[in-house]
Amino acid sequence: MSDLEYQLKEAIKCAFEKAFDQSITLDDIVIEIPKDKSHGDYATNVAMKLARILKKSSRDIAEALIAQMDDPVIQRCELAGPGFINFTMNHSAMSTVIDSVLAEGDNYGHNDSGKGVKINVEYVSANPTGDLHLGHARGAAWGDSVTRLLSACNYDVCREYYVNDAGNQIHALTLSLMARYAQLFHIEKEMPKDGYLGKDVALIAERIAEQDKDRWLHEDEDTAYAYFRREGMKQELAKLQRDLDLFRVHFDVWSSEQQLHDDGQVEKVLHKLNELGQTYEQDDALWFASSKYGDDKDRVLRKSDGSYTYLVPDIAYHITKFERGFDKLVNFWGADHHGYIPRMKAAMQALGKNPDQLEVDIIQMVRLVENKEEIKMSKRTGNAVTVRELCEEVGVDAVRYFFVQRALDTHLDFDLALARKQSNDNPVYYAQYAHARICSILKQAEQFPACCNYDRLTDDKEIQLLKYINEFPAVVADAAKHRAPNKVCNYIQKLAAFFHSFYNACKVIDPSDEELSSQRLALLKATKITLKNALYLIGVEAADKM
Repeated sequence: MSDLEYQLKEAIKCAFEKAFDQSITLDDIVIEIPKDKSHGDYATNVAMKLARILKKSSRDIAEALIAQMDDPVIQRCELAGPGFINFTMNHSAMSTVIDSVLAEGDNYGHNDSGKGVKINVEYVSANPTGDLHLGHARGAAWGDSVTRLLSACNYDVCREYYVNDAGNQIHALTLSLMARYAQLFHIEKEMPKDGYLGKDVALIAERIAEQDKDRWLHEDEDTAYAYFRREGMKQELAKLQRDLDLFRVHFDVWSSEQQLHDDGQVEKVLHKLNELGQTYEQDDALWFASSKYGDDKDRVLRKSDGSYTYLVPDIAYHITKFERGFDKLVNFWGADHHGYIPRMKAAMQALGKNPDQLEVDIIQMVRLVENKEEIKMSKRTGNAVTVRELCEEVGVDAVRYFFVQRALDTHLDFDLALARKQSNDNPVYYAQYAHARICSILKQAEQFPACCNYDRLTDDKEIQLLKYINEFPAVVADAAKHRAPNKVCNYIQKLAAFFHSFYNACKVIDPSDEELSSQRLALLKATKITLKNALYLIGVEAADKM
């Protein structure tokens, strides 16, 4: 909530208490910017919301509130329609946002809406058996942007990556590496079924051969297997980290599935479920009675061959998160994991945890398109297009922006031709150009003195810009609450548009009117800071020149 919005809500709350001798909270009061500027600067429907409680008509309530409204920030308030109240604010009150922005700098937009809630956010968690592809990129950009928003709202955020370093896929990776290594010494060794045929596996095998020569051909099978498993994991993870670094995505914690097995956490959670009577034996398998907790059917935990399903270590992993004291767990999972949500929540409930503390957002599919045709394969390698290739093709800023500008629950077509465009059609270019243009103007006007009075910022375009800058903290809080960085993208586009509209209508640098020029330059500085801060929240750099 912005300072001005807070002050307006306080004025409405005070008027309500005077008019009706009752109290309401600030959360009961919703403030909006009217689409039609003739309706004032702000509007509220609080009278309509309270009509049923007070058992009065909304218009009568609105009139009573208006009669008691007394605050210097309000120039005029008027009744509209069935009970809306429209507010026109004093321009001097509105322009105080400039001083707030200039004082707070990089922290403008930060707020306390998270109130220190301890939250764990797990995202990406791609298997360390290959490259990061488009689905991973969307999850990485979205998850990272959400954690930036949460941090800006004073949530205590832990960014976590779950490494699936146990199970069949790692076994297949290890055998694939061993086969590629042997082939380098002209020894025929068949690739395993479901083996990894990618160039990255061959490159790891080449590095091992270059370093160790034929040593591993003469070691016993178990020793060689353990080495190739360890080395394959190490190099694949290092590559994932390099790609994520390029993509400006960083994690606080890397959790290992294998470590859960080694520490006895997997056996421990299975024993606990048995102890609580949540399991039963059937068809030589061990089942979890998850249907008791809302799942559509019971789930196998231990198969008839004695091996565990993926569900068991996943349950253990989520229990360790609860044990680390988080108030909320948030996961970003791919669309193919939608059915996994109820069984995981069921497991948490069966183990005495609050399932509502676990929230899962599903990442819908991504298509790479150009000229309305889908691109599935890399021109260079013939494989699926990787995050690194996409960043090298159109730049990290464009990739980051395009992956968070649409809601996560919608399918996304990544338009390669649009991402390449150096024009206002490209939304990230449009936003960065606005920032670069402001930097250029400010550089040209370094001779103008600073000012602390903004009484001449009365043009409609100036007021529009001031109001929207004032909205930024509320937008950040709302985007964090709903884990929706696309709302920040919407804000960025409107802020850039308001700036361009202002600049086209108002002469900023005017040597014949130093006072007005200084005030307008201060407004531009506030706009620049706000735009830069908004871009940062989605991991996009604010260009100083283009």
